[in-house]
Amino acid sequence: MHKDLAIVLVSGGMDSCVTAAIACEQYRLALLHVNYGQRTESRELQSFNDIASFYNVPRERVLIANIDYLRKIGGSSLTDPRMDVPDVQSDTREIPNSYVPFRNTHLLAIAVSWGEVVGARKIFIGAVEQDSPGYPDCRPSYYDAFNKLIKVGTKSATRIEIETPLIHKSKSEIVKMGISLNAPLRLSWSCYKNTDKACGQCHSCFLRLKAFKEAGIQDPIPYV
Repeated sequence: MHKDLAIVLVSGGMDSCVTAAIACEQYRLALLHVNYGQRTESRELQSFNDIASFYNVPRERVLIANIDYLRKIGGSSLTDPRMDVPDVQSDTREIPNSYVPFRNTHLLAIAVSWGEVVGARKIFIGAVEQDSPGYPDCRPSYYDAFNKLIKVGTKSATRIEIETPLIHKSKSEIVKMGISLNAPLRLSWSCYKNTDKACGQCHSCFLRLKAFKEAGIQDPIPYV
């Protein structure tokens, strides 16, 4: 039976890796990666390529886009080397400086444009509200609004919808889901600071390590 096509935004991180595994259950995969001038750009790209190879995604269904203007715009510790990447933060509703202003909108716009051309029916993104409580573009209401935008901003024949299968999940649930789906978590990269061994100190590393510990599973990537 012919499967519909789904574009999966794959940063190379754990959440997007598991999201690809979820999409693969029902759809043919097209994978999108965006370089936006982030500190760990080269390492994330390596993980993306490794994940694409793991799922045997053909070259014509792999797109790597470059939007380094987000580095020029700045305003985030992920793109501005003059800003310190925050270590573990206590629970807060404030937007952390790792937030890249309006980033997901840029990424999704690329995905929708590509989706119209290749006939995709779904766009999967591994947004998680729990680990990014202050990020405006990781909330369900944001994706509801974007789906409305797609309907009014694309061709009448276009039928594309954004899927956020992890948005209400905890990190430990995501780890367990990844294991059950045989997602290649060993190939993923979450660290905001380093490209060789994960720092274990940034907020992203902290959440990942905590999730694996709560799931009772050893994290397969190397740490300092």
